[in-house]
Amino acid sequence: MAFYGIASNLVVYLTSQLHEDTVSSVRNVNNWSGSVWITPLLGAYVADTYLGRFWTFTFSSLIYVMGMVLLTMAVSIKILKPSCENGVCNKASTSQIGFFYASLYIIAIGAGGTKPNISTFGADQFDDFNPHEKKLKVSFFNWWMFSTFGGALLATIGLVYIQENMSWGLGYGIPTVGLIFSLIIFYIGTPTYRHKVRKSQHPAKDLFRVPIVAFANRKMELPNDSSQLHELDMQYYFTTGKRQVHHTPVFRFLDKAAMKHDNDTGSRLPCTVTQVEGAKLITGMAMIWLVTLIPSTIWAQINTLFVKQGTTLDRHLGSTFQIPAASLGSFVTLTMLLSVPMYDRYFVPFMRKKTGNPRGITLLQRLGTGFFIQILAITFAYAMEVRRMHVIKMHHINGPKEIVPMTIFCLLPQYVLLGVADVFNAIGLLEFFYDQSPEDMQSLGTTFFTSGIGLGNFLNSFLVTVVDKITGSNGGKSWIGDNMNDSHLDYYYGFLLVMSVLNLGVFLWASNRYIYKRESREMKDEFPELEGKVIDLLP
Repeated sequence: MAFYGIASNLVVYLTSQLHEDTVSSVRNVNNWSGSVWITPLLGAYVADTYLGRFWTFTFSSLIYVMGMVLLTMAVSIKILKPSCENGVCNKASTSQIGFFYASLYIIAIGAGGTKPNISTFGADQFDDFNPHEKKLKVSFFNWWMFSTFGGALLATIGLVYIQENMSWGLGYGIPTVGLIFSLIIFYIGTPTYRHKVRKSQHPAKDLFRVPIVAFANRKMELPNDSSQLHELDMQYYFTTGKRQVHHTPVFRFLDKAAMKHDNDTGSRLPCTVTQVEGAKLITGMAMIWLVTLIPSTIWAQINTLFVKQGTTLDRHLGSTFQIPAASLGSFVTLTMLLSVPMYDRYFVPFMRKKTGNPRGITLLQRLGTGFFIQILAITFAYAMEVRRMHVIKMHHINGPKEIVPMTIFCLLPQYVLLGVADVFNAIGLLEFFYDQSPEDMQSLGTTFFTSGIGLGNFLNSFLVTVVDKITGSNGGKSWIGDNMNDSHLDYYYGFLLVMSVLNLGVFLWASNRYIYKRESREMKDEFPELEGKVIDLLP
């Protein structure tokens, strides 16, 4: 609720209160959102290598609360915000702008330690060796995102209205108090939590060692039999509690890191097959991660251009009540809240009977389905923008403040489709990167999810800036100008549509070559087919 309470309406605050132009406000929202989602790389590294998930989350949550308090002060205290008369605000001073953005980026630093660790800490509460708990864990990330978007719904429906119609201070103060209250509830449960013991002191060091050793052995010939590669015996894994990962026939160059030498000494021991497979997993996940950047760019439109598009339309509900344009984002959340239980309780059991997979469909099939639905969403957004431009032309609308005689609810399908897509790809990505990460790097693994969203925001910021400069140069009409009624947003949406279609093709190619993690288990469970199942292409 705290994050979406800021992100959903930040572009409106920047344009109406700080007087930023459209391109600058969209760029600044994307840069901040990108930072919120990219800083988890550092937080996850600290958790996996030094502090553990619980303590990293604890320290980071205090920073997050401090940022929220400062941001509430920035929009509430008279000397910290621009003065306004009759709804028109004066230009903010340099110190006011600096304090506001400093508060935002303190929140981004706090998010770096909370986002990658709280979800993985929740998943750690399930025992993979207990058949009943493992079955429950299959649904965990569905319900995790359900609760997350429950908070987002409160933000996009309630907080956005309070910010625009009552007070920005109250609109930011409520999630600040809510955040503090939620942390108190979390720490009350401290005595009951399970804490996953780190089994490697420096997992990232082991990861980087694999390509270095493989490069050093580049002139050696790989054996045809993978059993000749270096691996510790099962007794070691049984004693230490680590999991052995079986050899896979992908990225064979990295196998050279596990080749045995006649003169191996304690300081020059080769990497184990399990260590090599960990590096292979990260490499394969990186391939999938690259093709999530364009879908993340589409997702970034919800809090930026979709909002600006909505401000030009008729937002009245009845004769007096006017809907904030950012509140339409609540339909993404509402759709997810309705779809997650249907997915978990009906779709998964139905598909499980058909496929024998405990998740119903494979993780990558889930992602591909979500990406395809996203293409439908951006197609509809493009069609609606073409329609809006046609109505503008028919009614000879030119001014930036003029309202286009189209109801804002005509944009509803694009929000709903993105909500359905998120059930497949947002939850699927989080689960995929957690499930496929090496055992001691699961916090760092989930940052593939957060960093993808972050870089998607940065990519959208870059694209908006470049497209504006190129199309607006030499006296041309910018596709994304300050006057949305005299721009060509339809061209930009068409551009995103083409990129999304091409990206889906690349995803299908990458997923067809991905091989899932195969671990040795000392205990049998009722879902043996979950491990080592190779992706089937989408029909």
